[in-house]
Amino acid sequence: MARKNVFDLAPEPTELTPASAQPKLGRPLLGLERSIRPASPVGAISQSLESINSRAQRADEIEKQLAAGRVIIELDPALVDGSFVVDRLSVEAEVNASLAAQIREHGQQVPILVRPHPEREGRYQVAYGHRRLAAAKELGRPVRAVVRDLTDEQLVVSQGQENNSRTDLSFIERSFFGARLEDRGFPRDIIMASLGVDKAALSRMIALTRRLPPELIEAIGSAPSFGRLRWAELADLLEDEGKRSKALKLIREQDFLTEKSDDRFQAVYNQLKQAAAKTERMAAAAQSWVPSDKSVSVVARYRPKGISLEITKTEAKPFADWITGNLDSLYEAYRQSKQEN
Repeated sequence: MARKNVFDLAPEPTELTPASAQPKLGRPLLGLERSIRPASPVGAISQSLESINSRAQRADEIEKQLAAGRVIIELDPALVDGSFVVDRLSVEAEVNASLAAQIREHGQQVPILVRPHPEREGRYQVAYGHRRLAAAKELGRPVRAVVRDLTDEQLVVSQGQENNSRTDLSFIERSFFGARLEDRGFPRDIIMASLGVDKAALSRMIALTRRLPPELIEAIGSAPSFGRLRWAELADLLEDEGKRSKALKLIREQDFLTEKSDDRFQAVYNQLKQAAAKTERMAAAAQSWVPSDKSVSVVARYRPKGISLEITKTEAKPFADWITGNLDSLYEAYRQSKQEN
């Protein structure tokens, strides 16, 4: 009896203690119950304590290996939730279909990494392997996974390093992921470890991301063909409020999200470049006037919805005041000149 208590096993069932009422041995790391079923009342006397001891030891060993992350198990995909910080902005449908086809034909070769969900008992949270999880759900089969107890910091470092090792995320995905981690209060050293970059590179990535509207980044998606320089150029174009409004209007159009991510980036970029070119043409068409004494300078700038006069030099304010005070006579003189012409 003393040895039974060591393993916290239930007493052998008797006619007064039905088997259905016996306590079970749980596997807390997995959030599953793996009961060691006691022998039936008829065979209880013949079952040796050595056999019970052996099975309990094997279960404990599996539990220890799972805690160390050395065992691959199969989980119901419905029990697995995504990471609390999403790294991928978008994945093309054909890429998902190709991965699902590979797993259907050859099986899931690489397990995903999950942790017991910190807030939802009996569920799990992905560190990496979101696409493999989605493919398993689509195929209606268990997902092969390694279960580890991970802190939030360990999860995001594992998540980032796995993607870095496969050079799988685009520039904007990595930058946006870093900015999201910072928004959640993670220190820069953890973010650097996750992305595999130094302090200066991380600062540039996050600074660039802050110049871009989050809704525009999410609408464009991963844009794998475009790196830092093109995104920086896009950010420069968006400094103008008018161009920014045009870009945000474009991404809300119904057909925008039907295009591939690279094409979405190009569409926004082209629109902003065209607007910039139009502004430059209008600026080039500006007319200027300077009197012989050069005491004042007047520049007429053509804009999409009108013309602005810019008056500078030493006589700028008194001249502007005089023009404002004589607008009635000036406009009448203008109308008279039109009639004469």
